[in-house]
Amino acid sequence: MVLARRRAWIRAAAAFAVFATALGRETRVFAGDYQIIVNASNPVKALTVDEVSKLFTKKVVKWENGVAAAPVDLVAKSPVRAAFTTAVHGKDVQSIVAFWQQQIFSGGAIPPPEKATDAAVIAYVKANAGGVGYISAGAAAEGVKVVALH
Repeated sequence: MVLARRRAWIRAAAAFAVFATALGRETRVFAGDYQIIVNASNPVKALTVDEVSKLFTKKVVKWENGVAAAPVDLVAKSPVRAAFTTAVHGKDVQSIVAFWQQQIFSGGAIPPPEKATDAAVIAYVKANAGGVGYISAGAAAEGVKVVALH
């Protein structure tokens, strides 16, 4: 009897772990709080979460067509940035800020510029051929291209 309960509990815990993992992946990739945008001239139509993370941490500095990548962040206190950072980097904003402080201190790359509003991010991406940013899900992405995230 005790052994049967233990097995049932283990199966339930395993099923929950699988469900939580799947749910975490769905939330990570399909976060509905933001949309990824690129310059309208950029030929890319979709990006993976890993590609976006590498662009924003400057581990990838050029697009496949050779144009220099120009990522732009929202300010650290933005709830949209918090959603983006958690979904794309798997970390909180403070961890990413610390990453950039370490990069600056060691003579590495400098962080992407920060903009206070969706409109400012859109303007930046429009003005830079390699521009890539994120804006709130409900923002009108006029003059830039929204790309799928998978």
